[in-house]
Amino acid sequence: MNSCRANEQTKERVVYTIGHSNHTLSHFLGLLWKYGIEVVADIRSQPYSRYVPHFNQKKLERVLTRSGIKYLYLGKELGGRPKEPEFYDEGGIVNYSRMAESEPFQRGMACLIEELSKYRVTLMCGEEDPTMCHRRLLVGRALAGQGITVYHIRGDGQLETEAQLKAEKKVEGRKFQQLSLF
Repeated sequence: MNSCRANEQTKERVVYTIGHSNHTLSHFLGLLWKYGIEVVADIRSQPYSRYVPHFNQKKLERVLTRSGIKYLYLGKELGGRPKEPEFYDEGGIVNYSRMAESEPFQRGMACLIEELSKYRVTLMCGEEDPTMCHRRLLVGRALAGQGITVYHIRGDGQLETEAQLKAEKKVEGRKFQQLSLF
């Protein structure tokens, strides 16, 4: 059995996430191909990058299309930096719970879930580390709450589960605790 197609045979509902970071296009495409990704759902609020311009929306869409991968922009609905001030607290921090309840977010989720029913999809943002990105903290949580398994494609090509990320966070938290000398 080909592991890249396991969800089709078991009917498990699966989504992947990936951060483009400062990868080359060839490395990024290699990661997508490794996991059989058919659709890249770009969930960046601002779909461009000054530092890695090959990930600007139009160029990325062209490259993906030529590579046989569909590009879907959902940053207006699922992006982590909304324009609306009601999604920010007094300190300027985004309130993901409030965003998740909004009509645009729900509309974006419905579109994403429809794509998941037909294709192998990855959510894409700029941050490589999913523990620091809204693709995990907002969208991934909402999908997991609907029974969808979330896998994170890391820059080194490894695949991490949510359980692995939570376990790593616990270990990292213990690293910084002061040990008793007595």
